[in-house]
Amino acid sequence: MNEEIKKINENVKQKVKKMGVFKIIVLLVMIIATVCAYVFYDYIFPQNSVFNKGISDSDFVNGVLAIVPKLIQAIQIITIVLTVMTVILLIINKIFRKNNREITVVRLINNLIKCVVIIALIITVLAIWGIDTTALITGAGVVTLIVGLGMQSLIADVVAGLFIVFENEFNVGDIITIGDFRGEVISIGIRTTKLEAVGNIKIINNSDIRGILNQTLKPSTAKSLIDVEYGESLARIEDVIKTKLPEVKIEGVTEPISYDGVASLGASGVTLQFTAKCYEGDIFAVQREMNKKLKIMFDENGIGIPFNQLVVHMQDDKPSK
Repeated sequence: MNEEIKKINENVKQKVKKMGVFKIIVLLVMIIATVCAYVFYDYIFPQNSVFNKGISDSDFVNGVLAIVPKLIQAIQIITIVLTVMTVILLIINKIFRKNNREITVVRLINNLIKCVVIIALIITVLAIWGIDTTALITGAGVVTLIVGLGMQSLIADVVAGLFIVFENEFNVGDIITIGDFRGEVISIGIRTTKLEAVGNIKIINNSDIRGILNQTLKPSTAKSLIDVEYGESLARIEDVIKTKLPEVKIEGVTEPISYDGVASLGASGVTLQFTAKCYEGDIFAVQREMNKKLKIMFDENGIGIPFNQLVVHMQDDKPSK
């Protein structure tokens, strides 16, 4: 989890560096210019200015001049709102990114805030340009109702996404299995969820997510099965295990390796089972390390691991008399 937080902080630092000093200066100049234009608007565009009275007999020229104040107002509002939104999102991302749960909720809130702000900006700019937004909103509501009847799957995806986040079914960074696909959750969006496994990314509609197996809520079990020869003394082997197993150290385990006993009697030898608790994302690495360390332990103590045995029956081709 700490690695995830460090990675996010590094990404933020890299983005700031990529912006460069020049871009930051340009952004500050735009903000200052916008604020100044807002404060001194009445001095820049008085009632008797050419922008209000016109300077030409051409309706086109006067129309263009009349647009300038409204254009300035629109730029002012867009710049201020987007700046405030960016600062708020940066603060939220900085404060509420302590664990996977908060990361998941913050990403969803970021998406919702951006959608709401964009819609509000569009309505505000249209109102500045003299468009009746009341009628527009009413018409949009009717259109939304009509379109919504044909977009039930989209609405279902959005609702399912909200339930996934607020019921804490899984979070970004969790290892889950949905159907036949097992992977790490890399994002939970308003409409879709993305899983990554072995470089492959699977995108699933939120409403299609059912029967989730979350393998991160509790520590997982890494298992190692090792065969020993039938000729070996099981009592001696277990004495060696009791003495030497505590010395076997494996990175990534949450509990020491345990010996579970005889798992089965195979065709070539006796199968012994060893297990260790670990994070689901480390399970394969822990299994490989367990196999390696246990093989070394057996070799150092003279415990033989059998080869596969193959019994061959020779058939006499000579005809019987």
